Amino acid sequence: MPKSNTLIKICGLTSEEQALQVAKLGAHAIGIISVEESPRYVSAEIKKKIFKTLEKVYPKIERVSVVQNCPIDLIIKNFLGNPSETIIQLHGDEDIDYCKKIREKIPNIGLWKAFRIKTEKDIDKIKPFEDFVDAILLDSWNEKTYGGSGKKIKSNYLKNLQFSKPWWLAGGISIKWIDEILSDIRPDGLDISSSIEIYPGKKNLDATKDLIYKIKN
Repeated sequence: MPKSNTLIKICGLTSEEQALQVAKLGAHAIGIISVEESPRYVSAEIKKKIFKTLEKVYPKIERVSVVQNCPIDLIIKNFLGNPSETIIQLHGDEDIDYCKKIREKIPNIGLWKAFRIKTEKDIDKIKPFEDFVDAILLDSWNEKTYGGSGKKIKSNYLKNLQFSKPWWLAGGISIKWIDEILSDIRPDGLDISSSIEIYPGKKNLDATKDLIYKIKN
């Protein structure tokens, strides 16, 4: 298989040390969870410290802040001005009006919208969002959590997908699934978290290195 241009985001990091280590391994984006209910939650203060360090050492890496059903006024307050992140990832039930307002109020930051896919029909609901976001992320549906469950979307839902914006695949991205993803599904990017963890928020760097190498080579 030829080398892949698929982008790689490692999500759910909780320490400055691991963020730098993962960046060094060749990730294109690093995600930090700003959702208090998540076992990978990082406070705003620590997140800012991690992202400012990444900005200094690896300025080309996208710094993604993952939020979920956050009051829109709070989003605007926290991200207006000179934010430490380059991208806001909406990972809840945010509707089109919500995305429009974020785009209008904070035009200088990237906006990704995640969709939880339970059935193939869920994919049909995405198109109206495309005009208001910079990327689309497909994650598996789980009744207990909005992300990081390690569950996969059914592969047959994902083949021949076409969007007007780049799209990322999340949910159970493991080294065993990479060949099928790259040959048959071909997303623009992969969002990886639980499959390379020792425990929530702590990555296994050897597993991370192997997975990144597998994707790139």
